[in-house]
Amino acid sequence: MARVGELDGSALPADLQTLWKTFSTPPRDFTNQVRVLAHSPDAFRHLYGLIEALRSSPSLSPRLIEIAVVTTSRVNACPYCVGHHGAALAAHGLEPETIENILEPDVPGLSEKERLVRDYARLVSERAWGIRDSVFEDLSKHFDEREIVELTVRIGLCTLFNKFNQALQIDAETSLMTMLSGSGLEAGEGMPTSPARTNDKTSREEAQ
Repeated sequence: MARVGELDGSALPADLQTLWKTFSTPPRDFTNQVRVLAHSPDAFRHLYGLIEALRSSPSLSPRLIEIAVVTTSRVNACPYCVGHHGAALAAHGLEPETIENILEPDVPGLSEKERLVRDYARLVSERAWGIRDSVFEDLSKHFDEREIVELTVRIGLCTLFNKFNQALQIDAETSLMTMLSGSGLEAGEGMPTSPARTNDKTSREEAQ
């Protein structure tokens, strides 16, 4: 159960209704997170708006982005994000074994470029203050400066959502559990789930 009440779309101004639908409709059903973030319309607008802007005009392939996001989410131990983005990564062709063991140094199924993205995401997440120049020399062999900047932004944005989901105890949606099952993936340890809702206007009391 989330630590704050969950709102419905009527709590948001008209200009945010499209973002609400975008992020609460399968296959991008983040309904439980959306309902909590709706408490802050400005955060809702700018965080989801940034994600949508990066998706609509990407410099990196969706598969590379999902590798970075799943890696970051595993480092930060966020089962909600691992679940959502693991299922997305499976849809982009990565095997369940690779997704579930993505932090292992010699995990199979990653190209040299993908492994570099995985390693960079881990470094940014674990010790961004201590990344060697040689890492950026390797990155520059595969990515231009825009791509490196946007990759770093996506890793940082993912970390923000990891902490948001963990602190406020965002439940996994029923649709996420269905996607994981269909992808051959397991729900991460500690992933709470919430029942399907039949009343869009219910909100829950804060956890004590």
